[in-house]
Amino acid sequence: MNHTEKSVNTKELLSHELAHHFPYAVFSVAISFVGAALLGYFSFGATPEVVESGSGVLFHSFHFLHIVFAATGAVLTFFKYSDRLLKGLILGALNAAFFCILSDIFMPYLVGTVLGVQMELHVCFMHEMHNIVPFLLVGVFNGWLLSKHHTGKKSFYSIWSHFTHILVSSLASMMYLISNGMHDWMPHMGVLFAFLVVAVVVPCTLSDVVVPVYAARLGRD
Repeated sequence: MNHTEKSVNTKELLSHELAHHFPYAVFSVAISFVGAALLGYFSFGATPEVVESGSGVLFHSFHFLHIVFAATGAVLTFFKYSDRLLKGLILGALNAAFFCILSDIFMPYLVGTVLGVQMELHVCFMHEMHNIVPFLLVGVFNGWLLSKHHTGKKSFYSIWSHFTHILVSSLASMMYLISNGMHDWMPHMGVLFAFLVVAVVVPCTLSDVVVPVYAARLGRD
């Protein structure tokens, strides 16, 4: 555990991290739009059912990857400020489960409903635990392993893998919308861009930084 980092005021640290991660969210959402546009281009002429099916496969792929990154980030951050092993591992698993559902499923469901699309609420944690658990366990173990080798503020994960984390979250959110009926998303690009920035920067920053830091330093500042 790095005592210099521990001495930093928690509020200042969190304000810095929120501002630091916002540009990553903007770029990741922009890239997710490119991915959605390419999907639309290469599926030109396909029936809505085919588009939804293909987008559903992509959603699950990105959603499961998001779980790995969210669990890894939460555990890694927690162990920067605390050495309580069991608490860190449990927090990583619960943290990833909650925030991945929030950013990849509930928030896209909400915006699709507001825009008048008949959305289906599909929570993978309720129906596909046999697929979820391996990704969750590997993510938690990966975070613990990284904590043993990346103790500095500028670790590889904190810089580049956070960008990948919010990129896969953006792609999962976008694929969830398309797979649930929002085929004609182009007229709503402005609204969707603003929504997705919020949908990824808030849950992903809470998941990677805010919750694990507060949990690790609770009662210590």
